[in-house]
Amino acid sequence: MKVVKFGGTSLASGKQIQKVLSIVISDPKRKIVVVSAPGKRFADDTKVTDLLIACARKKLRGEDATDWLEAVVERFASIAMDLEMSNDIVKEIRADLEERLRGYKGDPERFLDHMKAAGEDNNAKLIAAYFQERGIEARYVSPKEAGLIVTDEPGNARVLPESYKRLYSLREQSGIIIFPGFFGFSKNGDVVTFSRGGSDITGSILANGVKAELYENFTDVDAVYAVNPTFVSHPTEIQELTYREMRELSYAGFSVFHDEALIPAFRAGIPVNIKNTNNPSAPGTKIVNERETKNGPVVGIASDEGFCSIYIQKYLMNKEIGFGRKLLQILEDFGLSYEHIPSGIDDVTVILRENQLNQELEQAILHQIKEKLDADEVKIQHRLALIMLVGEGMRRNIGTTARAASALAKAGVNIEMVNQGSSEVSMMFAVKEEVERRAVQALYEEFFVSVPV
Repeated sequence: MKVVKFGGTSLASGKQIQKVLSIVISDPKRKIVVVSAPGKRFADDTKVTDLLIACARKKLRGEDATDWLEAVVERFASIAMDLEMSNDIVKEIRADLEERLRGYKGDPERFLDHMKAAGEDNNAKLIAAYFQERGIEARYVSPKEAGLIVTDEPGNARVLPESYKRLYSLREQSGIIIFPGFFGFSKNGDVVTFSRGGSDITGSILANGVKAELYENFTDVDAVYAVNPTFVSHPTEIQELTYREMRELSYAGFSVFHDEALIPAFRAGIPVNIKNTNNPSAPGTKIVNERETKNGPVVGIASDEGFCSIYIQKYLMNKEIGFGRKLLQILEDFGLSYEHIPSGIDDVTVILRENQLNQELEQAILHQIKEKLDADEVKIQHRLALIMLVGEGMRRNIGTTARAASALAKAGVNIEMVNQGSSEVSMMFAVKEEVERRAVQALYEEFFVSVPV
């Protein structure tokens, strides 16, 4: 059995959904289909989820949300018309949306979750109805009916372990199951969504629950690329990578997968195949537990901007017991999470997401660090980009750091910081945001174009 998930661009129009039907029925193992809400049809289009969020916020402010409601209904009506479906499904979707809008607004987060989930939920109903009209045995299954129970954290749900045993019974159902992504139900029966991009999480959870042989994730690219294609023209396609590598790449800016999405599939040892709805014959990229490292030390390069660093210097820091604990306690007291902490014997640097700070908070943190840790120097550097070299092969290759540093030097890029993960699967370079693109291009040239002597 295969679990197959289709993203928003794969379901943005009737034409795209026709492709989905052809893909699903071409392989009898594709028994469970997880669907997103309709995505963008063109660059300036708006995703249905964003329309629903705008509609919900209007309602929460006590304003008229009719225009936003009609925009959502129009999107579904357009899809139904393209598929030559009866208007009954559009009436059903309208009634569902109107009922959601009448819901209790005393808890804004819960109301927003209930509205956001309408995109996936109604798209699943529409697609199931379309399959049925084409004479295919298929049915919509609600996460509640299937037993997908999650923590009661609006917008940030986590699957509860007991869900997996309940989901296993989906194997016994005949025909094709059309399942909405992005949300589950709390133990109290409330709709609770995962974080954005959460349909990938649903697919991974279902693959684990039914013990699928493969989780196929259809999107709008032929494969995962070794580097951001907006930085490098026609980059190398990655044929195979490990869960660890994908996790590192997702964290550092790869947008193919939500960075939590693969955890349920990983824990069950289920391989994931990323494929293209518009070119389903392409082999795509396979994500597995282990792979042979035939393609050199680096499998991919990812980058992300919006970081800052707090540098702390204190003579004999390495002799002071509890210094690190006290530093982390200050961060915790201010509600801050950190990304990396490279250190020396007399200094340490904390790298944070810059959007956690404002000017007032920044000054308070710097003051606390200087006072409580009796630091000799404390300073902050803004507008940093982090570049990650990722690859299982780095464990067994000598000179990867030297090659990277040399490539950056030749490109005139100053390295602000270097940190290698203890797993030796990734290596981080911090550079100034304005040279991020140049740095990534230089590293790609070194590891994917140039042949080392």
